[in-house]
Parts: sequence; C-alpha cells; structure tokens
Amino acid sequence: MNHTIELKSEHLHSSFNKEYKPILIVRSGDSIEAKTPDIQWGYSAHESEERTIYSSRENEATLGHPLIGPIAIEGAKPGMVIEVRINETIPGWYGRNWAGGTPAWQNHMLGIADSERLKVDWKLDPEQMTGSCTLSGKNFSVALSPFLGLIGLAPGVPGMHRTSPPYRTGGNIDCKELVKGSSLFLPVEVEGALLSFGDGHALQGDGENSGTAIECPMDCASLTVILHPEMTLNMPKAKTPSGWVTFGFDEDLNQAAATALDEMAGLIQQFHAVSKTEAVALASVAVDLHVTQIVNGVKGVHAILPHGAIR
Repeated sequence: MNHTIELKSEHLHSSFNKEYKPILIVRSGDSIEAKTPDIQWGYSAHESEERTIYSSRENEATLGHPLIGPIAIEGAKPGMVIEVRINETIPGWYGRNWAGGTPAWQNHMLGIADSERLKVDWKLDPEQMTGSCTLSGKNFSVALSPFLGLIGLAPGVPGMHRTSPPYRTGGNIDCKELVKGSSLFLPVEVEGALLSFGDGHALQGDGENSGTAIECPMDCASLTVILHPEMTLNMPKAKTPSGWVTFGFDEDLNQAAATALDEMAGLIQQFHAVSKTEAVALASVAVDLHVTQIVNGVKGVHAILPHGAIR
C-alpha cells in the first residue's frame, strides 16, 4: 500500500522519543511519500511562492531538525530490523548552506572569525540535477546528488533525544551514499519502531565540513519499509548503488572508525565464510573508510565495500 503524508505541522516533530504517538501505522512492504521542509522549517513549491513556515507538533522548546513522523510499522518489536528502501529523493528549487558558524573548534583551527559567518543561497534545478550560486561576484555550479540526512527509529532509552547526533537506531547519519536506490537497515529498539525522516540535502561532501550540506526541502521523498523479524543488527548498515556501507559513531574519531571497520569485517565474514582476522586483511585491500561527518558532536565514519570488489 502507498501512503502520502501531507506537509503540515501536525505531521512534524523535532526530537526522538519512544512515547510519541505515531502519525501513521503501516505494514511491512508499504511505501510512504512526503514533502519535507528545509532545515529552517520552511517550504516553497516554486520561486514565485512565499515560504510557509511550519512548527513541531510536540512544541519542543528548542527545535532540532524538522522530521516527518513518527511512523509505526505493524509487528515491529525490539531486536528486529527495519529496512528502509529509498525510492526517490527529489529536491526543491532552492537550498542554503552556511560557513563560519559551527563547529566553533573548526573555525578556530581555520582562522575564521565569528563575524565572517556566511550564508550561501543556491538555486536548484531538479530536472537537470544541478545547483548554482554566486560568491565574490563569480558564478559556481555543482552536480546534485540528493539524499535524506536523517532517517531513524526511536531509541529505546526513555526521554527526549536530540536529532543532532546519530544513534545506534540511525537518525542524523548525514551519509551522502544513501541516495536513491539504497536500502538502510536499522535495529529496532521500541514497539512499532517509530520511523522518522527529513533533513533534505541536495549535495554534501564527506565530513559535512562547514556544518551544513546544501540544505533543501524535498519535493518528494519516497520510502518503502520492510520488516525483517529474523535479522539481527548491532549498528546501521546500508546497501547502496556503489556498495555495502557500515557505520561507526563516537565522540572519538578513532573509535568511530574502529566500529565501522568492525561492522564491515562482520559483513565480510558473513559473505565469504572467513575468520575475523582474514576479513580484516581483505578489508584492508578492498574497503574504504570515509569520514561521514565531524559536526554533530558524535562523529561519524562509514566503511564502503564496493560491489564485486571481493570475489
């Protein structure tokens, strides 16, 4: 079954909490389609239309990322796995990114003063998948590669959880590999799983170096959810058009890298029936480690095993 979620404040929230009531209950195999607002809680369908500003239905004091959801998956229980298939991510006509604001430690290292904070306005062409901006009187253009920066399930720990750091159950992973055609696998910690998504990115480099990608609304985000009752998972993993991806999140970048590598070694063991030491040896010649992002408090590293790299 296909479900369309209307963009309105009643369908938005800005934190994770296992006590939030779902806005929709779906079954395994169902698809969900929605428009998502930009990072500043606004949406405009075209250049001549004024942005509508939305709010969180939970009335949280400090707004985080605007998220569609939560959405409950019928039959999902702790210990199971939800696969989120990314069918489509079509960006809106505009986007923005910033530099010189956060993270503060990075500005200090790069010698950027707080007074030099910069907002860059991008005009996006979803048909040609290009974006353009003007800096210092010069025109720049980029090829777009849109994705949702945030897809996650509710953590099992009670209370409200900020959207900024990624969790074991997913969330603000900010991985540019999660494009159309990808499947993101997430461990379930609460009844119904409680899926939320948002944070449209038109383009981002690994690291999300200035603190933001090209933050944009999504004119169409289409996802299919599949419940895997027998599958077990310690951390998120993904199958993307370019390869298998595993993740690590930690305040310490070395530990995040170690977790991503450990998860990838487990996949190689599973695929090729080898020991862990043998899997690490294969990973050393076939797997790339990328810094996903360094700006969300908890740093991210993802390991990529290209399809067909080990035969």
